[in-house]
Amino acid sequence: MAGHPQYLWHNGELVKWEDATVHLTDLAWGAVGAVFEGIRAYTTEDGNGLNVFRLPEHMQRLRDSSRMVRLPIDWNVDELVGFTLDLLRANDIHEDTYIFPLVYSGGDPAKRNDPTSLTAAMYIRTNPSATHLCTNKTQRAKVSSWTRISDNVMPPRIKNISNYRNGHLALHEVKLDGYDAAVLLNPQGKVAEAPGACIMLVKGNQLITPDTSSGILESITRDAIMVMARDMGMDVVERQVDRTELYLAEEIFLCGTAFEITSITEIDRYTVGNGEMGPVTSRLERDLLDIFRGVNQTYANWVTPVYPAG
Repeated sequence: MAGHPQYLWHNGELVKWEDATVHLTDLAWGAVGAVFEGIRAYTTEDGNGLNVFRLPEHMQRLRDSSRMVRLPIDWNVDELVGFTLDLLRANDIHEDTYIFPLVYSGGDPAKRNDPTSLTAAMYIRTNPSATHLCTNKTQRAKVSSWTRISDNVMPPRIKNISNYRNGHLALHEVKLDGYDAAVLLNPQGKVAEAPGACIMLVKGNQLITPDTSSGILESITRDAIMVMARDMGMDVVERQVDRTELYLAEEIFLCGTAFEITSITEIDRYTVGNGEMGPVTSRLERDLLDIFRGVNQTYANWVTPVYPAG
């Protein structure tokens, strides 16, 4: 592959990479209200197949996000799933891959401030993205001085491009201070999430995570991990979380499509547990990778095969 796939999908058609263009002046304001999804596909254990993780759920969330920003799209979930599979097959993709659908404002730029005249455009692109699960990846985190956006400011539960500037400010701050990841508190001073990822704590037999009223994205990966943890016999608790609970947690990890499961071994210079990935985090990431690869069939309904078996 010459640095990019051969095709992307744009407004209902497979388009060659070089032909997928918009005018320069359509950028900026056309993207302010844009919404997107981050979706992953994973090579199967035998190396021949490809599984997309929770593809219908991601496309439903894309439709929900589009509705929230008043850019409704005409295609239903099944059609969006089909378009995505067509694109993966057209590009003959067999490696771990990140899938990025984007809905943005198209049509007449002069009408973008008129909510009755908004027109949605959409594309889907793919790029290779190898998993880091089971590579013993860990990160050091810091609570940022920036505050997480709230529901009456910019709805954090959807994947709006503009929302992510909030996280970028926090991430850049902590990286300049020598850390890998940021944690954002909400306006009430409670733990919200990390930029681009939800946060989970282990304390005894409890898996604790901020609830959906704490200013978090309604994460599909978070939902899957809560199901898995309950099936492991853990008590899963969704509630408000205090900052100091982070310092006393036995394990902390971030989760999301991009982050998958990423262990946090230090936060604000407090060592988490023994400073290494904990046993619950380790088991969850191993089990999650088995689901992605098609080894664990317990959650087979969570993966959509791209190529027919055999």
